Amino acid sequence: MSVAPSTVVIGGGIVGICCALYLQREGMHVTLVDPAEPGDSTAKWSCGQMAVSEIIPLSKPGIIKKVPGWILDQKGPLALRPAAVPKLMPWMLRFMANARRSRIDQIAEELATLTAKAYEDYQPLLEKCDDKELIGSTPTLEVFDSLSGLRDEQTYISLRQKLGYKVESLGEKEISDIEPSLAGKFSHGLLLSDWRTVKDTEGFMVALTRSFVDQGGVRVQDTVKEIQSRQGKAERIVLDGGKELPADHVVVAAGNGSKAFFKTLGVKVPLMGIGGYQVVVRDPGIDLRHSTVYADGGFGFIPMSRGLQIGGTIEFAGENPEPNYDRAKIILDKAKRIFPSLNTADVEYGIGWRPFLPDTKPVIDKSPNLDNVYMAFGHGQLGLTLGATTARLITDMVQGRQSEQDLRPFRASRF
Repeated sequence: MSVAPSTVVIGGGIVGICCALYLQREGMHVTLVDPAEPGDSTAKWSCGQMAVSEIIPLSKPGIIKKVPGWILDQKGPLALRPAAVPKLMPWMLRFMANARRSRIDQIAEELATLTAKAYEDYQPLLEKCDDKELIGSTPTLEVFDSLSGLRDEQTYISLRQKLGYKVESLGEKEISDIEPSLAGKFSHGLLLSDWRTVKDTEGFMVALTRSFVDQGGVRVQDTVKEIQSRQGKAERIVLDGGKELPADHVVVAAGNGSKAFFKTLGVKVPLMGIGGYQVVVRDPGIDLRHSTVYADGGFGFIPMSRGLQIGGTIEFAGENPEPNYDRAKIILDKAKRIFPSLNTADVEYGIGWRPFLPDTKPVIDKSPNLDNVYMAFGHGQLGLTLGATTARLITDMVQGRQSEQDLRPFRASRF
């Protein structure tokens, strides 16, 4: 009787749990290692969007032009801590190099090859979960203060449409008809018809983790100290608690925590954690039915089962910073200007350190040092969207299958 291959996935966030589930579907014995409780990861404090057309890189020129003003205005959508500047500059130079129109188009086309399969790739995982409504059915709105804001986005709207995504322009009446709570507040917007919202980001990951364990998977709550190897292959994982886990295959999917293994993996990747602040309003007192991105404000409103989540502001803060929850309070103050009746008596602040690479694309690759170790990190704002797709592609690699997907754009060696 053959013994199932022993596979260790390092990282229990959305990408890690999806990798564990896909590998498990191949009959492998999978151990998932993460120091936090299930669901307590960066994706918990995301905007909860299956953002399939969010393929335009963060470095688009419209954003670049706004950055100086945002940095000077510490109440704006983007903040920069002075202590972060020295280490940030090399990263930012790479980031700016991706602002050319040709690079914008290329990156969008490459990301679209991943996001196009998002719903299809999640389907077999969600079928095994008890809750069949983990992802909602309503589309997402994007609203603008003025027509000029919408015009600034037209190039990227056309690019999304060219790549097959559904983006429809809306006027004041259409916005009011679709979302009555926004009546009279915005006269220009977009309907992102192929976006969906996760009912609850934390609950989504908890449900997937429960499904993994129910199907025989093992989740160990500990920190990985070391990947031990011999003759170009990983042999075991050593945990901080002293336990050792044998490994025929290893997947590093630990978001920003993946940096701890770069030397062992043999890669030099400019991975940076960029803070995204969120506020959960438990009993908001308003009936918002659609997730709504407020483009000019740099944040969004996301109705979830745990309350109305408001967030999206960005902070460059350097290595291992303490959260600055004043950033989250700024979002809440701005939200009350749009919804003066918002009940803020019971709120919770949170932050997700999104693992960003300068070209906004993830790494989906095999380690150049260790033949049986695979890498899945750097998803930025698309971790939730691309969790299952990344997992499918990593599983193909582990199984030695030739993928139909061109993975060259997502190699670690591109840096």
